[in-house]
Amino acid sequence: MQGLAPKLTRGEISSLTGLQDDSRIFRVSVPLQPGNSGGPLIDTSGNAIGITTAQLDALIALKFSGSLPQNVNYALKISYARLLVDNVPHLSEKLPPPEKPS
Repeated sequence: MQGLAPKLTRGEISSLTGLQDDSRIFRVSVPLQPGNSGGPLIDTSGNAIGITTAQLDALIALKFSGSLPQNVNYALKISYARLLVDNVPHLSEKLPPPEKPS
């Protein structure tokens, strides 16, 4: 419906931990839609700092707290994804080096 061209959505890291203080996850205010999981979370220099993974379930949050969450989403920190990449032979050498912030 929206086409195949890349899209940019802005947001912020709102917590350095995810659900139940999971340190592998960022909480982000970036709006996520179905199909966004697996997309990169990038910094202002274009470096991937995370991988979008999930939304807080609105119905569960409503039942638990009595209100609907807004833009409570999560991304896996890139350092945990790198652990996987670094263990796949010859994969990490194919990745471009990170850009320095300007």
